[in-house]
Amino acid sequence: MIDSTTNTTLAALADELLKAQDIVIAGHVNPDGDCLGSQLALFQMLRLLGKDVTVVLAHDDPLPRELCFLPGAEAFVPARALPGAIELFMAVDAGVPERIGDADELRQRAKRTITLDHHGVACGMSDLNYSDPDAAATALLVWDLIKLLPLEPSAEAATCTLTGLITDTGSFRYQNADARAFEAAAEMVHTGAEPAEVAKNLYQNNSLASLLLERAAIEHLRLLDDGTIGLSWVSMQDMQDCHAQRSDAENLVNVVRSIAGVRVACVLRDRGSEVRGSLRAKDATDVSALARALGGGGHRAAAGFTIKKGLPEAIEFIEQELLRFFSGDMSGERS
Repeated sequence: MIDSTTNTTLAALADELLKAQDIVIAGHVNPDGDCLGSQLALFQMLRLLGKDVTVVLAHDDPLPRELCFLPGAEAFVPARALPGAIELFMAVDAGVPERIGDADELRQRAKRTITLDHHGVACGMSDLNYSDPDAAATALLVWDLIKLLPLEPSAEAATCTLTGLITDTGSFRYQNADARAFEAAAEMVHTGAEPAEVAKNLYQNNSLASLLLERAAIEHLRLLDDGTIGLSWVSMQDMQDCHAQRSDAENLVNVVRSIAGVRVACVLRDRGSEVRGSLRAKDATDVSALARALGGGGHRAAAGFTIKKGLPEAIEFIEQELLRFFSGDMSGERS
């Protein structure tokens, strides 16, 4: 299902990339494997085609440790550090200006703009917008796009897109892991991506801090609605006590979701004046309904939000919202 904001085709995007010489590729704030993998796959292929390509970070934060293995990861620069004119700006895995952080200034400065995404949005932010919410990952769309370029996909690009596909499908365990995703993954492996190596870096590379945070999250755990809803959190003090970084907390919501009987998981992370929430569903429940109601967004099975509350107030508020949206029939469509 192509999103209503789409006003172009992948073939037209390929032509646009081939016409340009100077290209900037941006992702979203708090980048994940799909975001960074999509950026770097395009970076790898366009550089092989002789383009001047810059990959930028929405905020000047370190890359998540587990994603530093991606080919070309050392090429990232903060968006705010990029001066001068921009011929073509491309945003991947983000469809609204708020999601690309400091890179929005680059978008506004560019002569021509492109968005490639798999999130449904109300309106497009670029000259050319392509969004397919049925795609399991933006990396899947990037893979389709780079196959339209006049050069065979490289093993490095395949590694980057496979990483994006693995992370956004939860290692092919989420509901979005459909035949299209598996077929693309097979193509990427045939091209040279090594799934065991990707998995080793993603899932067998935990820091001690992340394990200590898991213990804190389990200690805080609340099981609601007869154990079908799991809510937990980590405070700023937890982060300090565990000597943790932001990326160390990324998997906590999956720890809560893994509990038998839990169908909806939510983990809150204290940021002082605000709280960031991550939502996951184990079944067909639409957790993005709650995220959207709170000004966030995402997919049916994975979504997020930020609220301007202190942690104690946020915990009680979100507990009530979880029960209001998801208790009983778990439809995620309540008002």
